[in-house]
Amino acid sequence: MFAGIAIFFLWRLPQRAQRAHDLRALHRLRSLAHVIDMHQLTKDPERFRADFQPTEQTVPLGMSAVELGNYLDYCSELLSLVGKTAALFAEETTDQTVLATVEGLEALTTGMSRKICQKIAPLPDVRVELRRATVE
Repeated sequence: MFAGIAIFFLWRLPQRAQRAHDLRALHRLRSLAHVIDMHQLTKDPERFRADFQPTEQTVPLGMSAVELGNYLDYCSELLSLVGKTAALFAEETTDQTVLATVEGLEALTTGMSRKICQKIAPLPDVRVELRRATVE
């Protein structure tokens, strides 16, 4: 009986090691997604409204509306790349824990990207400038 348990333990050892490796890498990707999200938090499109009143705690932005639009677009693209990188882990595994983690990370990055796109929409003249930039 003990020999059977030992064989089962040794047989499952490579799978557990692979799971631990995958989960560590996915945790790093999740952390990266949060760092990207944190960096864009202070980039508020409300600053470009005519009635915006800065406070003492308002951090200087130092960007034009077009630059802010580009910055937020890059953040959204980075989040998309993080989600796609996570999906690569799902390609070679059938481990349900890893697959659930990948699915959660993809949902997280998609949600963050959606919120960033909502920030881009109200920027003045950004959509026109972004279209010009992609055409040229």
